[in-house]
Amino acid sequence: MEHMPVMFAETLQQLAIKTDGIYLDCTFGRGGHSRGILQALGESGKLLALDRDLQAINSTEAEEMQKDARFTLLQSRFSNLEKIVVQQGWAGLVDGILMDIGVSSPQLDDAERGFSFLRDGPLDMRMDAIADQSAEQWLAEVKEKDLVKVLFEYGEERFARRIAKAVVEQREQNPITTTRQLVALIEKAVPFRDKHKHPATRSFQAIRIAINHELDELKQALEQAVTVLKPGGRLVVISFHSLEDRIVKRYFRNESRPRQNVGKMPIKEVDIEQGNLKIISKALRATSQEIDANPRARSAIMRVAQRK
Repeated sequence: MEHMPVMFAETLQQLAIKTDGIYLDCTFGRGGHSRGILQALGESGKLLALDRDLQAINSTEAEEMQKDARFTLLQSRFSNLEKIVVQQGWAGLVDGILMDIGVSSPQLDDAERGFSFLRDGPLDMRMDAIADQSAEQWLAEVKEKDLVKVLFEYGEERFARRIAKAVVEQREQNPITTTRQLVALIEKAVPFRDKHKHPATRSFQAIRIAINHELDELKQALEQAVTVLKPGGRLVVISFHSLEDRIVKRYFRNESRPRQNVGKMPIKEVDIEQGNLKIISKALRATSQEIDANPRARSAIMRVAQRK
């Protein structure tokens, strides 16, 4: 399946791109959003893109785009964005930052990556195959109580205890090495199915988030983004499930409020320490036309804030 960047038009609109601006795409993927940003920039504009996935860095799309002198692509977790921006000499000068959180279509569609419960392949799920522990390795070692916690908190899986017990019992007999094995185990452990959701959906999501430390990465990246943006610079975040969106929503809300509760204290408004962000709009969602063309856009939620 051809990779379709989610909420493409909305992303470009909300970034409010200046032709001579400096922009950061924290999740290059296959470059859909980056390509649009580059097209909107003038000759003096700059775009820096990051991705922790080596396959994205070595993709044909990346190779083609790196012929553009305005564009730089680096392999990195986006929790390193402040360090990288400082190295570029852009601290406090960035006009816009995009974070498109989660797994990309190419990752899901490649059975060898192990992200999809619909395709049989190695139980991997690593976004950075060199630095991280695979799902197979993690499941072989994780304590049952810790697996229950991950499935319940990251997957909101109501049958977390049943599934964790089944995993532990299975690995005592034979290692769990493929996505098909894990799916079969989950299907057997779950007593009944949701009408519109595969029984392995939540567990695969939870395990992927755990081994890639995705929520911690997001929290760190949000804090660093505010530091490197210039006043008036935009931060656009697209998330795909409630855990991610909750983190973004809470961070935007907290950073848009006064930092102390003054109550009835006799204090001037000018002396109250303010947060660093202004929320630009309510949460945005993909149009029905986009969802028809790309069903994966159905769960996308975009939030936008501006540096004060």
